[in-house]
Amino acid sequence: MSRSYSMSVQVSGFAPEHVEAIKDAAFEEWTFHDMDNRDGVLSSSADGRLCAGETEEEFADRFAAAIWKANKAFCPVEVQATYLDQLPYEEHCRDEDDYLRLTGKEVEQTEP
Repeated sequence: MSRSYSMSVQVSGFAPEHVEAIKDAAFEEWTFHDMDNRDGVLSSSADGRLCAGETEEEFADRFAAAIWKANKAFCPVEVQATYLDQLPYEEHCRDEDDYLRLTGKEVEQTEP
């Protein structure tokens, strides 16, 4: 069963000469289309699916290992995974009391 996620990643402290290899490695691991490079921090986000029972932690390990291999050394790697299949949400239902509170008017009862 595959699970939908939005992955946001940041890579910092990398060797500038390996930036293209790092980007290529990131694109191999997830469906990123581009990576911004601002002030020496590569970042990107994209939606995709984890499959074969892979967890967010396993993905983060796999992603970091690929980045470190491309960089040929350690660099900080941050992965933020948002599970999209069951996002938390809040429901806001308004009733007659809210109508009175917001409009200052009593609810008129309609005849059936």
